[in-house]
Parts: sequence; C-alpha cells; structure tokens
Amino acid sequence: MKISTTLTDAAVLRELGQRLAEARLERNMTQAALAEEAGVAKRTVERLESGETATQLSGFVRVCRALGLLDRLDSLIPEAIASPLAQLDLRGRQRQRATGRKAALAKAKQWTWGNEA
Repeated sequence: MKISTTLTDAAVLRELGQRLAEARLERNMTQAALAEEAGVAKRTVERLESGETATQLSGFVRVCRALGLLDRLDSLIPEAIASPLAQLDLRGRQRQRATGRKAALAKAKQWTWGNEA
C-alpha cells in the first residue's frame, strides 16, 4: 500500500508498522534482538509493528501531514520485495517469524560427509 495523504493516521501507522516488521524479518531478527539492539523494550517494538497509536509517532505523522511531507514517508521505509527464491520458498504466504541467530548458526554447522572429526 502506498502511503498518501488520503490515508488516516491509524492506517499510516499500521502500514509503517507492517513495513518495520517486514524489514526486521528480512534481516532475520527477532523482536527481542531488535529491541536490544535499538535500546528499547520488546513491547515497544511490538507496539510499533502492530501500529498501535503512540503519542510521539502519531504526532510525527500529523506534523508530516501538516508540512505536506507525508508522501515522503513512503521512501523512508520502502515496501519489502522478497527475492524470487524467497517467494518460491514462501509459496505465496507472508513470512511471520524470524529464526534468530542460533538457528542460523546451527544451520551453518550442519554435518557433511568427510567432517567426522
């Protein structure tokens, strides 16, 4: 969905939240890992991704709307476009969870023939 002046503040917040979640998943980060890296509570990340109305963020959207800058938020967090391989892997579904670093490390250390030592 394109962010434009015709959307309500709540719709803009939901779209931004969804894009933040997609960006996080694209980087294979859990909400907890993102919260830790950003120095915020996990609940803050959950609220942002769900688009729950937050005073500062909704105020930010209103100021951008008043300044005629709301359309520029679309380029701030662009819509995620899955790679062709990711699209095949997802089979039309939308990614919901990140595997986290432990799973990625475990996958990288899988046993293969000749590595018995």
